[in-house]
Amino acid sequence: MRDFTVAISWYPGHMHKARKELGALLRGAGLAMEVLDARIPGASSNPLLERMRGTLPVIRILNKSDLADPETTTAWLSHYAADSGNACLANGRDAPLDPARLNRQLRRLVENAGSGVLIAIIGIPNVGKSSLLNLLAGRKLARTGNTPAITRRQQAAAYHADWTLVDTPGMLRPKLEDQRAALLMASAGSIGAAAIDTSEIGAFLADRLLAGYRHALEQRYGITAADNTAEAVFDRIAHARGARRKGGAADLERAASILLQDFRSARLGRISLEFPPGFRPPPNSPEAMSAT
Repeated sequence: MRDFTVAISWYPGHMHKARKELGALLRGAGLAMEVLDARIPGASSNPLLERMRGTLPVIRILNKSDLADPETTTAWLSHYAADSGNACLANGRDAPLDPARLNRQLRRLVENAGSGVLIAIIGIPNVGKSSLLNLLAGRKLARTGNTPAITRRQQAAAYHADWTLVDTPGMLRPKLEDQRAALLMASAGSIGAAAIDTSEIGAFLADRLLAGYRHALEQRYGITAADNTAEAVFDRIAHARGARRKGGAADLERAASILLQDFRSARLGRISLEFPPGFRPPPNSPEAMSAT
């Protein structure tokens, strides 16, 4: 894997205010519902939010599971199920979250859950918190989209008797110390486009796909056995999609953007970029290679 020298940093001004408001919300909440991106559950779990919720029970929702590799998502569900004091469920367009199952977990985790429980929906940007609020409320209350930081304020909705759901703005740490996680989040679209180098993030994603999902690149772009670098992938994309500069050279930034969009929209198939401890990843993936 290549080395990336440009550190990713993104903390929009509204997050400072949102962090204070979230702290106050969590102090009055009975439970946190942390929404994770099913393609990168570990990277999309913010350690800051974990510290802020403290001992508050949590239900983790592996959202966008329709975009992730099903076998890997099952492994993540099993991994989080080992945390007996909490719960983990999946949600995706092809298999929506079952409200009855969610309610059973709520009753299990929250003492006296039948009366006035406040449930805080938390997570990093662009993991689908607002979409989940709309799903559970049964109507469109919150604005949604495919770019991060659309939600700038808390929004509440009545849910199941007298419980209340509160959608909160996506929250990152002021400093992204874990740059591997930052690269994964950038690949999945959870970091603002202005804060990243599209070509570098595209190269990071291309390297991971070459290692673990080469067949997807072969089917989508026609890469060959000789194509073993991100630059070779970009050249294939440029040829397949006409992403070339004047004179015929590949437009690397445009090719990288195409790759990122194809991954984020599952045009490359259902792909997971991160694996839970003990799970056997694809044989040539970075995780498998680092374990040998």
